[in-house]
Amino acid sequence: MNREPEYIQTNRRDFLRRALKAGASVAATCSLFAWLYHRSRSGRPSDDKELVTLPDFSIPGFPGKMSIALGENRADTVRRGIEALGGIEAFIKRGDRVLLKVNAAFATPPMLSATTNPLLVAEVARLCYLAGASSVVVTDNPINDPESCFSLSGIAAAARSSGARVLMPRESFFEPTTVPKATLIKNWPILWRPFRGINKIVGIAPVKDHHRSGASMTMKNWYGLLGGRRNIFHQDIHTIITELAVLVRPTFVILDGITTMMTNGPTGGSISDLKQTDTMIVSTDQVAADAFGATLLGKSVTDLPYLAKAEAAGLGTADYELLNPIRLQTG
Repeated sequence: MNREPEYIQTNRRDFLRRALKAGASVAATCSLFAWLYHRSRSGRPSDDKELVTLPDFSIPGFPGKMSIALGENRADTVRRGIEALGGIEAFIKRGDRVLLKVNAAFATPPMLSATTNPLLVAEVARLCYLAGASSVVVTDNPINDPESCFSLSGIAAAARSSGARVLMPRESFFEPTTVPKATLIKNWPILWRPFRGINKIVGIAPVKDHHRSGASMTMKNWYGLLGGRRNIFHQDIHTIITELAVLVRPTFVILDGITTMMTNGPTGGSISDLKQTDTMIVSTDQVAADAFGATLLGKSVTDLPYLAKAEAAGLGTADYELLNPIRLQTG
């Protein structure tokens, strides 16, 4: 029987040994990179950074306040709505450092109502300075290019015209946080840098339809603080909205229902998606604000499961009438 020369057998054995070692090495390397890839793609930091936390920005002894101002002028309705709750001085004191969390998610003009209206940004910043605020910062982490979003929405120009500083997201601005008892926001990066030194926060959001959550209003507005691959949270949208409301306890919120996006939200894109509803809501209870906002969309609390979840978490009441909201007509 013919046998292969010994040197060929030896070379083959050496080749197989080297191939097996190389295969094991490649497998190990691939596993490591796959783990790192999925870890980073999930949005979670790949190093062991210290977790940050946000303080409670609400005013002690001042819960459950709400006003509903009717009218078509945004500056007038928001001013009157705040006055009905005791005036801006009830919320902002001399020397306060205020952050306005706007919705600047899309690079669209104000007329489409997909973002916070610049007139509101300018008026609220003006009122904060009038009350003696030492600084006002405006921020968001848009879906589209931040420069384009803040520019085309008119938010950047409006903020600067009132003396407010615009902070657009940078990679270094994000730090990881964990929400107590959370299932989603665990060691997750948030837009942390704009909060440094801040002691009051105001959320300003439009009333919009949303194809996944049913509505985008004040609680959904905090979504813009998330970094990482945040779109994975869309699979459990009502839970993430609730956890965001746990994360951020605002001084008060402003829900702009002067024009409501009834369909094709949250981006819209056509005037036909909008309805003139001439309503401005100001509240220290973000759950109640959103519950009332739902009515502008022709929806009820049961249509938006995150409202019941937030109420069960002790974040506010979905029965806004319990707050005896102050209703006023302006203009």
